[in-house]
Amino acid sequence: MKIDGIEIKPSGTAPEQLAAYSQLLGRVFGPLPKFTVSALEWLYRDNPEGPVVGADAWSGDTLAAHYVTIPMRTRVQNGSVRGLLSLNTATAPEFQGKGLFTTLADATYTAAREQGFQGVFGFANANSTPGFLRKLAFQKVCSLEAGLLLLPPRRLADAQTGFQVDWTPAGLAWRLANPAAKYRVARQGDLLGVWAETGVPGLRCAAFLAGHPEVAATGGRPWIPPLFIGLEPRLSLSDHGFAPIPARLRPSPLNMIWRRLDPLLPEMLDPATTAVSFLDFDPY
Repeated sequence: MKIDGIEIKPSGTAPEQLAAYSQLLGRVFGPLPKFTVSALEWLYRDNPEGPVVGADAWSGDTLAAHYVTIPMRTRVQNGSVRGLLSLNTATAPEFQGKGLFTTLADATYTAAREQGFQGVFGFANANSTPGFLRKLAFQKVCSLEAGLLLLPPRRLADAQTGFQVDWTPAGLAWRLANPAAKYRVARQGDLLGVWAETGVPGLRCAAFLAGHPEVAATGGRPWIPPLFIGLEPRLSLSDHGFAPIPARLRPSPLNMIWRRLDPLLPEMLDPATTAVSFLDFDPY
């Protein structure tokens, strides 16, 4: 498909594609470790749930814009769902203002339906949220909680969730092998705790998963209270000394967004039964 001389092609994992993505993402967002070719190989190619589903805009040999979603196994209303995480998107400065992101997103979701994917979720900042809602028919589920967790939990309540990522052993092993991140992993009562470095000295972000006895501890539990970013209806944050970060001190609120691709899935997710953590969307 061509639009005003720009060709829309499916995203892929060939070496020349990954090199072009790395160059564009680094140009737009800066030379971050998560945009190196090796990190993109891990994220785009090596995911046990499958390679990325996305679309690229090419002007001749120049990558003008790029958008991908990452296959993620999820549970929606207690049913297994082939989901996609909306993730990397970038448009070269000289091609901005042409509506390429919307074009690439529409192409991506069409391809996703054809491949049997059933829903897309993501975490958008204040600038990008309106575009997802107005142009791409996403629901804003709610803004994520963000703050320090003074008392790490040791168990989760035995309650059903309406949405959560379903981390299989293979999926979690892949996630923890992220070459651009540094983790500590330890048992925390009935839970598996995972802590990631945030870039702020001494501050780590924490996630807590039920089960996963196959995962070995690495590094031990940090003693400094961690940052918690997410939603967890099976946990009373206030009972664990949760100290929210004031809105004025946050760089930008993270809003969870959702769009069904399968009409049999709910059009709207209930924030009161939605469980997500930083592990589910790769911010570090």
